[in-house]
Amino acid sequence: MTEHHWLTPTGTLHTAKTLVEADETPAIIYIETGADPLTVTRAQFKAQVQQYADGLYVLGVRTGDLVVIAHTQSMESIYLFWAALLLDAIPSMFPTLTEKLDPDIYTRSMDELVSNSGVKAVFTTDDFAPTLRNVLTCDVHSTGQVHEARAQDNVPMRPPAPPNPSLIAFLQHSSGTTGLQKGVALSHAAVLNQIESYSEAIALNDDDVIVSWLPLYHDMGLIAGFIMPLVQGVPLVLMSPFDWVGHPTMLLRAITDYAGTLCWLPNFAYNHMARRIRKRDLEGVDLSSMRMFINCSEPVRADSHALFAEKFSAQGVTRQMLTVSYAMAENTFAVTQTPPGLAPAIDTVDAAALEEQKQAIPIAEGRAIVSCGKPITGTQVRVLDDNGTELPERHVGELAVKSNCMLTEYYKRPDLNPFTADGWYVTGDMGYMADGEVYVIGRKKDLIINAGKNVYPQDIEAIVNTVPGVKPGRAVVFGVPDEREGTEILAVVAELLPDHDTDAVKKAIRQQVATQSTVSVSYVTLVDDKWLIKTSSGKIARAANRDKWMSEHER
Repeated sequence: MTEHHWLTPTGTLHTAKTLVEADETPAIIYIETGADPLTVTRAQFKAQVQQYADGLYVLGVRTGDLVVIAHTQSMESIYLFWAALLLDAIPSMFPTLTEKLDPDIYTRSMDELVSNSGVKAVFTTDDFAPTLRNVLTCDVHSTGQVHEARAQDNVPMRPPAPPNPSLIAFLQHSSGTTGLQKGVALSHAAVLNQIESYSEAIALNDDDVIVSWLPLYHDMGLIAGFIMPLVQGVPLVLMSPFDWVGHPTMLLRAITDYAGTLCWLPNFAYNHMARRIRKRDLEGVDLSSMRMFINCSEPVRADSHALFAEKFSAQGVTRQMLTVSYAMAENTFAVTQTPPGLAPAIDTVDAAALEEQKQAIPIAEGRAIVSCGKPITGTQVRVLDDNGTELPERHVGELAVKSNCMLTEYYKRPDLNPFTADGWYVTGDMGYMADGEVYVIGRKKDLIINAGKNVYPQDIEAIVNTVPGVKPGRAVVFGVPDEREGTEILAVVAELLPDHDTDAVKKAIRQQVATQSTVSVSYVTLVDDKWLIKTSSGKIARAANRDKWMSEHER
């Protein structure tokens, strides 16, 4: 790391290619359905950020203030975030209220956050501002108020903030049923260390173009699909996640039109595009410019990569493009990365030994686990048993991480110490290492102990999602205590597609799980499209759905 550690577009950054070199090359190309692409050059971006910073200063934002940006994803939210950085305030991106979030839970959680974390102001849309003003005790500023403040002629002079690499740059909030959970506080130094190491890991260069639909309130979207390209001077082609979900071909068209080279995707996106995009929609699509599609934020499945590669091979997709990163907000973003130009290793192991002996024993035919690659520079990973003792390779335990890009703290949560006595962050993820590469199996808290076997629910969910009549990606599996047997038994809740027989689908789920795994399902509940609880990033909230199911079955 060089001596320059300040994350603003006007300070000197650690690379020569940054927004400080205000030229006419694109910083962001924003595309949306029904509108012409908006190209914002670095010079224009810098000018807009300065104006927004003036507006925020007029509205009372000062050094060290925590400001929440609860906006629809747009250039407005991007300018607000970077303007807060320029003022040496502490911005945090949040999801705005959508149909998948319960409005009462959302506003209650936002109110608790404002009270507990000392939020100075919330910036949101004109439509949503009145709702939040009725609930929150802090200032709530609408888009219109920000524009009025920007337009003032006599803006007070803003004193320059002396660079301090250890100060908190921004917060990332852990994904949950509302997205308003623990605030991961990241310093300027931590973020720039991550950007430097991760840029090296993916061989980021002047010819790269990053294409992203990812939400900016998630670490993958915020760092890989927003901050890294802006800091490193790499063009970013950005679209709304809502546009992408409804029109997944948008991503492939953007890659074609702008010669995209890098794109980060959660595992479900590979299946979503392979199944939703029709052959006739692929006319003229060329993905041969891509260096890497990087699978991140969910357990990676080899069959998802195979499906994606097969579907888009005629458009230029190769297996070597489909790489993996293990990442978390607490490490700013990436912990590991598959090297460019190499397909990730696939470890085929004995499923019974994995469940019963907690060992990953290679066999010719067994469970296929995709490698997440080796740790990036400055980051270490080790595997711990239940007593915190480091385990040898191919032994399953809890993953721990230590790095130079780790969080400072959970913001204003002294009750939560994220580190062990010797400075390691224990992730809650279960996995193992082999040949120096990291293999992630699942979350420790989600682990089901069934008759002495360690069952990872996502493995069973993957089976359920293939059953005809189940909406793919809309199944959740969890353990239920069985007092009589003294163990946990498996429950499945799955969303039923219209015009399918309930009894036949239930029977098929039980049969498929029994034939494709070493366990059986005790409860199958089929629900409509409004039942399942999802996180702010669209994932199934396993714990919340388990609680909901348990409460209904106690009646």
